[in-house]
Amino acid sequence: MERMTAVSFDRVTKNYGDVRAVDGLTLDLSPGETVALLGPNGAGKSSTLDLLLGLRQPDSGTVRVFGGSPREAITAGRVGAMLQSGGLMGEVTVRELVRLACELHPRPHRVNDVLARAGVTQLADRKVDKLSGGQEQRVRFALATAGASDLIVLDEPTTGMDVTVRQAFWATMREQADQGRAVLFATHYLEEADAIADRVLVLHRGRLVADGTAAEIKARAGARKVSFDLETIDEAGARELRALPSVTAADVSGHTVRLRTTDADATVHALYGLALYPRNLEVTGLGLEQAFVAITEAEEAKAC
Repeated sequence: MERMTAVSFDRVTKNYGDVRAVDGLTLDLSPGETVALLGPNGAGKSSTLDLLLGLRQPDSGTVRVFGGSPREAITAGRVGAMLQSGGLMGEVTVRELVRLACELHPRPHRVNDVLARAGVTQLADRKVDKLSGGQEQRVRFALATAGASDLIVLDEPTTGMDVTVRQAFWATMREQADQGRAVLFATHYLEEADAIADRVLVLHRGRLVADGTAAEIKARAGARKVSFDLETIDEAGARELRALPSVTAADVSGHTVRLRTTDADATVHALYGLALYPRNLEVTGLGLEQAFVAITEAEEAKAC
């Protein structure tokens, strides 16, 4: 029996005046996937999430959630969302707010279980308007998981959280995915996407420009990093380094040089030809953040 798709975008576009925020977006998400949505500011991430949640309607194309419209899926309690926009009710306690969310959900969890899962049990009797930014984020997470939703949508979920809380948060998200739920999150913390996501989507000017595992995204960038130390580097030497074969970016900081290259062998061979005697030479693949920058810079160059 064919497994139902959790989310399907079919040639979706969304315009705001003369600005095309989403441009022919086609993608499918499956139950049990943890998917990171990446892109520079203005790439269309928030608009994509708004379309997915039925907060806005596409100008063309279709968005389906578990085979129906976003509104149908949300009304049935199949979607939980944690968004940056929108405030929290202030003159209530955390427990009262979470209880309300549970009572409104078609398939609610127990209030105490929701509080514990989100790590806010100790905050349960505190007024919501007395919380720190990181604590508010944890309450938003509690609201997003107040019931047995099949899809959890998170927009910059760990903003304001400290390292320990972030780790606990993602451990909980992994549990949700292991139980068969689809988890889609937009983030600027690319190390989170690298460590957590089964799949990474990169948007640029409303278009999907990369789709794969973090390892596949890194490989697609087609570049490697060459780093080394030099005893002395003058301006003439720095210019020579930037002019090495296949080098696309160079950073000279003190005695340390970091080069991005599309052909590490050619770059290193030419480096030794300069008789600069590099020390602590390392050649490594790009991290996800560097690969993301390389991909988006290449897409921006195409658009110019």
